[in-house]
Amino acid sequence: MSDPIDEFSFLPDQAADAGLDGPLPRGERLTLPLPDGRTLSGLRWTPEGTDAAPRVTFVHGAGLNAHTWDTTILALGLPALAIDLPGHGDSSWRDDFAYVARVLAPDVAAGIEAWTAGPQLLVGQSLGGLTAAAVAASHPELVRELVVIDITPGVDPSAGPSQIREFFAGPTDWASRDELVDRALAFGLGGGTRRKAARGVYFNSRVRPDGRVEWKHHFAHLAAAAAATGPAPGGGAPDDAVSAVLGEAGWQDLAATSAPTTLIRGERGYVTDADAEEFSRRRPGADVVVLPAGHNVQEDAPQQLGELLRGLAGND
Repeated sequence: MSDPIDEFSFLPDQAADAGLDGPLPRGERLTLPLPDGRTLSGLRWTPEGTDAAPRVTFVHGAGLNAHTWDTTILALGLPALAIDLPGHGDSSWRDDFAYVARVLAPDVAAGIEAWTAGPQLLVGQSLGGLTAAAVAASHPELVRELVVIDITPGVDPSAGPSQIREFFAGPTDWASRDELVDRALAFGLGGGTRRKAARGVYFNSRVRPDGRVEWKHHFAHLAAAAAATGPAPGGGAPDDAVSAVLGEAGWQDLAATSAPTTLIRGERGYVTDADAEEFSRRRPGADVVVLPAGHNVQEDAPQQLGELLRGLAGND
């Protein structure tokens, strides 16, 4: 795949692949300086013929970036914001390696405050879902409604999430992007076709001055380093970036959230029936929806997800 003219050059192909007609929205790369010298990056999407501020804000999962939502946003058809989590996409890496929801939430809240004009339908997938819950708990004025996609704080890290750990536990640099595409497809990632996987790899990697290709996000480097340490003393699993994002703090954040909440599961995703039942027990009144997708629902079922979110956003 040849390099695009700019990061929005894929949109016509993405719309065609999804069977979406009509004018394409205008995409804009945003950068926000943070008080500690880091920067937060995001994408603002504005439908043709309007200058309306975003109504829906998206937060991606570990090892992804804001472009994972592109096709979902095309299907959504509303003004939207997609944020690169710290350590991902074009946002700065964290020197303390702290990629957990409550640490990430203040940066996401800062982006919402700077780049939107009112309370959002806040949508987060995987790590982004737990981060969105932390934002909703700590900044209720910013969140009109919360959508958590294919994650709960109680998901077994040795089950579905181990796929992420294993995927990123290999080399951190490669001879070409084609090698990364091959690896993504071998793990059942990338949206199901080589062309979709190649788009995802383009946005999630960079070419170094020496010509080698590496992941852009910090998560892969941390996962590879954790894998290299081997078993922890006593035979337990080493600390890693996957296990670190799960735990009781997430349940506390969901309990403290006043916004209406929806859990969206992929039928082949990480959230089991037992996980969904526990979510409903801990968050009474929350809706639970299942879509025909794996863990990355936004890549496997973007049209259905976009339509569902448009319905939720239309309630305001």
